[in-house]
Amino acid sequence: MIEHFIDPRGTLLRRDVIAAGFDDSLITRAGRDKLILRIHHGGYCRFHVWEEADRAERHRLKSHVVQRLYGDDVARSHISALLELGGPDWGIDCSKVHLTNLNGIGERTQSSIVHHRGLTLVDDLTRKDGSWITAPARTVLDTAALAGRDPAVAVLDWAQSSGQASREQLEHGIERMARWHDVAGLRYKLRLSNGLAESPLETRGHLLCRDRGIPMFEPQYEVFHPNGRLAARLDGAWPQFRRWIEFDGFTKYLKLRRPGETIEQCILREKRREELVRRLTSWQPIRVIWSEMERPVETGDTIRDFLFRADAA
Repeated sequence: MIEHFIDPRGTLLRRDVIAAGFDDSLITRAGRDKLILRIHHGGYCRFHVWEEADRAERHRLKSHVVQRLYGDDVARSHISALLELGGPDWGIDCSKVHLTNLNGIGERTQSSIVHHRGLTLVDDLTRKDGSWITAPARTVLDTAALAGRDPAVAVLDWAQSSGQASREQLEHGIERMARWHDVAGLRYKLRLSNGLAESPLETRGHLLCRDRGIPMFEPQYEVFHPNGRLAARLDGAWPQFRRWIEFDGFTKYLKLRRPGETIEQCILREKRREELVRRLTSWQPIRVIWSEMERPVETGDTIRDFLFRADAA
């Protein structure tokens, strides 16, 4: 019976069960049988859906439940809207659902919900799955305003590289936000973004080079066959040093993996790609993984030594 009250995303509201004439015993039994579990006051989720969800998906499920509880008086915003749009969650606090109130009430934290009241214009909002959500440019700027430098730049890079928002839209959005925000920090974060990094790891690599005084690589560098056909697109390259850089993370291989392809097959295909680039350019690669970014001084020194080795010329 409980199945009739669960929506396509796997969530359920207690008020719908009560409105249909049932009492809490139906929910209690479903919880005891591990069919559902409570994820917010008055909101539940399929047990297996929640158990299999990662941090970002759990936030999306919770924000979906909260949106259903509040209805059209609010729009999901900030990190809650960002994750719904598919944006990166690295370095960002996902513990609270963010709502922008459309009736002028806001600027408070209640339970695990942050209510915002910033001025919302018509093009700051859009509909997604039947509910209000802040538009991509507004979402990205709201998130970047709250986040630290590096996570904020990663979000701004993602917005531009994914086509969610252009640099011009972001610049225009910042000027509009100046009505209710001190936006100097936001302008600085946007200046640091290159709009080409396709992952937080690439963004961190760009910022690492900037911070450590390392010559900046050319992002998304294209290598061609002699006949002019594109052979590969590299995360970054230093043509003057005959070097290139790749940023490796598990999520990268998930993104690159083709339908029906295993992770191992994807990695082997990437190795063949690397061999092709070597043959076409005679350049040397360096690979940087996520954990190395936690040691910026050491990693910066490694990259600098790699660039200025005697065989770099």
